[in-house]
Amino acid sequence: MPVFPASRLNHIAPFHVMELLARAKQLEAEGRDIVHMEVGEPDFPTPETIVDAARKHIAGGRVRYTPALGLPELREAIAGFYRTRYGIGVPSSRIVVTAGASGALLLALACLTEAGNEWLLTDPGYPCNRHFIRTFGGVPAGIPVGPESNYQPTPDDLERHWNARSAGALFASPSNPTGAMLGAAQLSAIAEFIRRRGGQLIVDEIYHGLTYENDAPTALQFGDDIFVVQSFSKYFNMTGWRLGWLVVPERFVRDIEKLAQNLTIAASTPAQYAALAAFSPATLAVLESRRAELRRRRDFLTPELERLGFRLYGKPEGAFYLYADCSRLSDDSEQFALDLLESAGVAATPGKDFGANAAKTHIRFAYTTGIDRLEEAVRRIGRFCG
Repeated sequence: MPVFPASRLNHIAPFHVMELLARAKQLEAEGRDIVHMEVGEPDFPTPETIVDAARKHIAGGRVRYTPALGLPELREAIAGFYRTRYGIGVPSSRIVVTAGASGALLLALACLTEAGNEWLLTDPGYPCNRHFIRTFGGVPAGIPVGPESNYQPTPDDLERHWNARSAGALFASPSNPTGAMLGAAQLSAIAEFIRRRGGQLIVDEIYHGLTYENDAPTALQFGDDIFVVQSFSKYFNMTGWRLGWLVVPERFVRDIEKLAQNLTIAASTPAQYAALAAFSPATLAVLESRRAELRRRRDFLTPELERLGFRLYGKPEGAFYLYADCSRLSDDSEQFALDLLESAGVAATPGKDFGANAAKTHIRFAYTTGIDRLEEAVRRIGRFCG
C-alpha cells in the first residue's frame, strides 16, 4: 500500500523566513508598522528601462514560448556581459535561461544528482539548496564554517568531508546569509580539488554585482567544467520576474535542454524580453547607484548593531545581509526573532533557516530598506533589548 505524501517530504523543512514574512504581513494588516529586514529582496523598483522593454513586447501581442534554452538574443547578451564584466569568453551555446536562480539550481541538480550521492554545502548557507538536493534523492553534507575561515570552505575542509559517496559541491560567493566571498585562489583550489576526484562543482553567483570593496571573481575563470548559477533578481532588481541563467559545461548542454523542455518548457517570455534591457548602459548606471546605496546602508547598520550588543566579524563583502551573533542578548535566536517581531515590529531571520552550525546564536538582518527605516529599526531594537 503506497504511503502519501512521498517520504522525501520528511526531510524538507519549511522556509522559515517566508513564514515569518507571512506573520509580519498579518501584523501589518492589523495596523502595525513593521520594519522588514527578513527577506532577501531589495526595496528598489525594477529599472524603468527593463519595464519599458517588457511593456513594448507585451503590446505586440506575440507572447509565445521561447526555445527551452532561452531567447537566443538574451543568451548572446549574457555572453556579452561576461566579456564586458569579467573579460572572459563564454559561448552563448553554454548559457541556459531559467525560471529564476532556483530553476537553474534545480536543472543542475536534476542533471547531476544520483540517489544516495552526497553534495557538500556550507553551514550556514542558503536553506533551499539542501532541500533541492533531497528532492532528487541526494544527501546534503554540511561543512561548518565560521569567521575563522570567512564563512567559506577551505581545501582542508574539502579533504575532511569528501568521501566515496561525494558527487560534488555547491557553494555560493558572495554567500547568503553572511555576504562572504571566495577569492580567486580559493575558487581555483576548490575547483581543482573536485576535478581531481571526478566530482562536479556548482557555484552560486547570484549576488555578483553587489560587492562593495572588491569585485567577485567568477568560477568560470577556473575551468569550463563548472556549473555557474546567476540571476536577474538581486543586482538587476527583477525578483518577481523569476528569471535567471545557468552556465553549463558543454558536455551537459543537451541533458539540461531535455530537462528544461520537460520541466518548464521555457522561462517567462515577457521577462526574457525585459531582460534584454538589463545590460544597457542606462540600466547599469541605475544599478551601480543602487549598489552604492546598499554599501551606505551596510556601513550605517554594522556599527549600530555592534553598539546594541550584537557581534559582527567584519563587514560583509557582498550581498545585503548582516549575519549577527546575538549570544550576548539571547541563546535562542528563533524566539528572539519572534519576540522582536511581535514586541518591536522588526522582522529579521533566525539562524535556524541557514543550517545547524551555531544557528541558535545567530540572526540575519537584511539591509534592503532605506536608511530612515534602518534608523527606526535600530531605535526599536535598542528599546527591545533594554
